[in-house]
Amino acid sequence: MINRLIEPTGGQILIDGADVLAGRPEALRRRIGYVIQQIGLFPHLTVEQNVATVPDLLGQPKGKTRERVRELLGLVGLEPAQFAHKRPAELSGGQAQRVGVARALAADPPVLLMDEPFGALDPLARDHVQDAFLDIQRRLKKTIVMVTHDIDEALRMGDRVALLRGGELAQFGTPDDLVRRPASEFVRQFLGEDARLRQLAGLRVGDLARPGDAAGLPRVTADLNARSALSVMLREGAEAVAVVDEQGQVRGVVGWQALEQA
Repeated sequence: MINRLIEPTGGQILIDGADVLAGRPEALRRRIGYVIQQIGLFPHLTVEQNVATVPDLLGQPKGKTRERVRELLGLVGLEPAQFAHKRPAELSGGQAQRVGVARALAADPPVLLMDEPFGALDPLARDHVQDAFLDIQRRLKKTIVMVTHDIDEALRMGDRVALLRGGELAQFGTPDDLVRRPASEFVRQFLGEDARLRQLAGLRVGDLARPGDAAGLPRVTADLNARSALSVMLREGAEAVAVVDEQGQVRGVVGWQALEQA
């Protein structure tokens, strides 16, 4: 309904304050970015040409589009000089999905729609692409509506999560709301008894670190997830861990209170 493939029969959907029903569906859809499970890159086009698809349709100047494509490839972690002229068949699954994200962002849309965007990737590639995407989201501040059947992914990726049951809304709230305050027995059972631990698995200790005395504490890297940091604390009998950057410099500490409040 957001892009009017199905016309709304009630209520209102606003993008930048404008009702989606106010204009032509085709114009609306060109203002929305899309990332899907099967990626959908055009096999006969290069990476650069794939990313430029929507700007070209919108008639943007070639020079501006080329500059934008190179900027986005760098943003998603693909070196333009190495990847711009490759074909989709030459890419790994994770690389292809990064190209898909770059293409979705190419026309600077206010909204991105994502349908099981990481479902076809192997677990290691999925974690890397999710991390890259979260970094991009922190920088660009885009509104993203993502559909997933993976509750771990929803808790990790979403600022707000809408849990559906038979087409009806079972609960809508922050990941913390769902984990700590399930609205029904269905929600509680759906998340499972280890929901809190799974939520911690989606948080990086670098984002939780606060100033503190790191002397004598076990050290962990900033990109370690909070669940693994908890395991280190239990194994070492420590009240906290020291979080270090890539150069081994202490960025802060994460203790029990930080994990409880995360």
